Amino acid sequence: MLMLFTAACVGPAATPAADGSFAVHFIDVGQADAALVVCDGQTMLIDGGNREDSSLIYTYLKDENVTHLDYVVATHAHEDHIGGLPGALNYATVGTALCSVTEYDSGVFETFVEQLAKQGKQIQVPKAGDSFELGSAKVQVVGPVRQSDDPNNMSLVLRIEYGETSFLFTGDAEREEEQNILEAGFDLESTVLKVGHHGSENSTTYPFLREVMPEYAVISVGEGNSYGHPTPESLSRLRDAGATILRTDENGTIICTSDGETVSFVTESGWAEENQAQEGKGMEYVLNNGANKFHDPDCESVDTIKPQNLGSFFGTREELLARGYSPCGNCKP
Repeated sequence: MLMLFTAACVGPAATPAADGSFAVHFIDVGQADAALVVCDGQTMLIDGGNREDSSLIYTYLKDENVTHLDYVVATHAHEDHIGGLPGALNYATVGTALCSVTEYDSGVFETFVEQLAKQGKQIQVPKAGDSFELGSAKVQVVGPVRQSDDPNNMSLVLRIEYGETSFLFTGDAEREEEQNILEAGFDLESTVLKVGHHGSENSTTYPFLREVMPEYAVISVGEGNSYGHPTPESLSRLRDAGATILRTDENGTIICTSDGETVSFVTESGWAEENQAQEGKGMEYVLNNGANKFHDPDCESVDTIKPQNLGSFFGTREELLARGYSPCGNCKP
């Protein structure tokens, strides 16, 4: 099921083409990151998931008829961001490849470099403050500002302006890099935030959010991951900032489009703003205490719960997540 919703946005202007178009595909690659940005026929792939996502990325580009990528961005060298990029390079040609480093001691990074070399390309390392155009959209590099021994805090952070809408991609940037970017004084206000490090506790800090002030926050994260992402702390901060939260573990692939004034989302698994509005308010849930799952009361799976494991709860979704329960994959409460 696909579900569509729209919201008006305000922010800095970058004039769209009269017949222009803009879309971001937040591809569901589980506990990893991958986003395809398409503007006026030009394309940019930001990260490509894990090594095992290589065929998924290949197929996604093929289905979208993307045979050329004007930019391929590896935000940093960790496998869950660059592992699937060879799949993209096996299908599409690339114009420019960007990363925060040119060398990293891992097989997946070496494979990425080798695949670029087959096309006669090398990694280029941009500096904070650099900018380029993607169709009628403007892309600015706002991080990393300083060198770090932590690859997460060497993440390329990109802000895209399209008309009065804006998008911030933060890779796995954590508190250290966020603070550096704040001190550099970049304009960070964004309509849509790709949440840093899959919603880890050490990312998306209050000072950073106060500058970004996103209307929407997209979290790329795997269902039932061992890291506990997104953490209750990061979700709480996003709620306090007034952001509407979408998650690939719950919504599947998320496609955001902009006409330069408003953004709209289509999700793979369905999503309703009225459901999001209930976050922070008490609701009734049915518990499976044996599997540590929670369900909507009308979920078909409730009938299969053993009586000794059956429980009930009235409160917020976040409280259940904090207690170690995970949402049912069928009713997606």
